[in-house]
Amino acid sequence: MLTVIAEIRTRPGQHHRQAVLEAFAKIIPTVLREEGCHGYVPMVDHPAGVSFQATAPDSIVMVEQWETVAHLEAHLQTAHMKAWSEDVKGNMLESHIRILEQGV
Repeated sequence: MLTVIAEIRTRPGQHHRQAVLEAFAKIIPTVLREEGCHGYVPMVDHPAGVSFQATAPDSIVMVEQWETVAHLEAHLQTAHMKAWSEDVKGNMLESHIRILEQGV
């Protein structure tokens, strides 16, 4: 099982991040039905109010779980992901994707 962490940086302003989150909300049920998908959750910073917390108000962190890289690659080629990318392109600046496995 692989864990994918995709940090998405949106354009500055709450409305840009909210637009991307709303676009995710539309596709989550479809993504969760994809073969090999075991989790697909957009996360945002919790206002914990502690000094040791790093925050990024114009950021969304996707936490995904996929059986294999092949499943992830197939996901990225689906019609709903291509439509999602087109839908959010005006609200996003960049994304960084990490593919992780258990270290211990």
